[in-house]
Amino acid sequence: MIIDSHCHLNYEPMSLSLDDYVDRAYKAGIKYMLTISTEDKNYKNIIGIIEKYKNIYGTYGIHPHEAKLHKEIKKKDILDKVKKSKKIIGIGETGLDFFYNHSDKDDQISSFKEHIKASQESGLPLIVHTRSAESETYNILKGSSKDKDLKILIHCFTGTSDFAKKLLDLGAYISASGIVTFKKSKELANTFKHIPNERLLVETDSPYLAPEPMRGKSNEPSFLIHTVKFLSNLKDISYEELSNKTSKNFFNLFGEISEK
Repeated sequence: MIIDSHCHLNYEPMSLSLDDYVDRAYKAGIKYMLTISTEDKNYKNIIGIIEKYKNIYGTYGIHPHEAKLHKEIKKKDILDKVKKSKKIIGIGETGLDFFYNHSDKDDQISSFKEHIKASQESGLPLIVHTRSAESETYNILKGSSKDKDLKILIHCFTGTSDFAKKLLDLGAYISASGIVTFKKSKELANTFKHIPNERLLVETDSPYLAPEPMRGKSNEPSFLIHTVKFLSNLKDISYEELSNKTSKNFFNLFGEISEK
């Protein structure tokens, strides 16, 4: 069993023929998928997907790129959205992206902090996007977790080994995407080699970042098997062991889920 801990099933091209994509995922051994919210206007589509497919769960959150459109968002707004379905099991994706800066830094930081508050109050894990903002992301997470527990998942991790260690010290789980399989990602692969198996999750971030040997194609959950194969070879454990370990980690973080 494999769990895709981060995908965007409401995005094209998957949304145009989602039955086919879901069927291919199931046949590849992807038992559960977590489809991730990035902005308020797509949340209705996510609710529709998780209500239709018993093995798909969802999250609610505002991506840092979209923070400029939600400058007034507060913890209560996020919690109200989360309550719309029992199959919403995470907060995010949220975080900081100073590489593109599609939203002002202050707006991103404000939104990030409100998502953190919602995560802490609800007890739901926080799905974090961070790019070119390692120190700022770490300092905010560290400061927020001093007084109250915070469940953290760093999605599509591409940072340094030092950053990974700091996040692990906060109790975070770290997710590998198809980027780790790229030929140019040797340093990242070495970082993942030393991330404890007990803190590792896997994802596609589909329709983006298709792993080798599917690179260049539109990504989909069924392609996750290639990332799992790469990581199992990297860590010198069996495919089955890595699949089972990352699934167990998902349940440890998000709680036991079932085919509802």
